[in-house]
Amino acid sequence: MNLNLSFSQTQAEIDSLLNEVSKTRNSKQIIKKTSAKKIIAFGESSLPILTIFFSDSTQTNIKSECQKRNITKGELAIIIADHIDRMPYALLTGVQNCLLKFCENNPNLIEYYFPWINGDGFSKFKDKYVNWLSKDWIKEVKGKARRKRKQIIKQWKDTQK
Repeated sequence: MNLNLSFSQTQAEIDSLLNEVSKTRNSKQIIKKTSAKKIIAFGESSLPILTIFFSDSTQTNIKSECQKRNITKGELAIIIADHIDRMPYALLTGVQNCLLKFCENNPNLIEYYFPWINGDGFSKFKDKYVNWLSKDWIKEVKGKARRKRKQIIKQWKDTQK
């Protein structure tokens, strides 16, 4: 019970921090914001919580030069999650970028893939990401780190029931 309570408080805190970051004007500036740095500093424990926001279609003030439009709160959560632990883009989006051609001078590599994520649906992307987190992500580590990751995933799954 106590673990779930602290988990939900962290979810509320991340929501508040995402709202602060969403006041940014340009997507290239996201990771420079103090509130984004706080979420990133939470580390891997914030990844399952960030997935809760992946399908949030609330428009932000953040302009993506790469996409020529404002991004959503869900896309913001995806960008921050990618800065915490780089995603396997081809696995999650179904798009292989062999040329490594990304949005010029943009630190948010995942932004390039938003059209494909949007085309498949953010819900489907979220499912693939959670599957990746709960399987591949855990088996890459050993010992205490592995137990911690398993606990994070268990907490997240408990909140989804």
